[in-house]
Amino acid sequence: MRLLLDTHALLWALSAPQQLPASLRRAIQAAENDVYASLASAWEIAIKAALGKIEFDVRSLERMLAATGFQILDISLQHAVQVAELPMHHGDPFDRILVAQALSESMVLVTRDRALRQYGVRILWQRPVNA
Repeated sequence: MRLLLDTHALLWALSAPQQLPASLRRAIQAAENDVYASLASAWEIAIKAALGKIEFDVRSLERMLAATGFQILDISLQHAVQVAELPMHHGDPFDRILVAQALSESMVLVTRDRALRQYGVRILWQRPVNA
């Protein structure tokens, strides 16, 4: 399975994996699954860190991704076109590009944002956090 981590899942996988449900940790660590982090998530992390909304050393992101074996998914023109074709179920541009990437690349989106299901994207998150 090809998993695309949303920004929240990526941050937790990198710095607080205990926040993820155990089933997700197992899926992310499973050798048969390929795990991807979108360049859009790196951009979102950089913006939020610069605004002081999160504490994260953005300079360490590349090293952390390499250490986990997560692959980086670039944003392509195909992804941008896919965003333009999405209905406006969700207004967050970062979530919309992640949905477009997951749909374009036949990936499973790892997110706890249930509103994204409206797009018909396959989502992996078995239960809410702290449930």
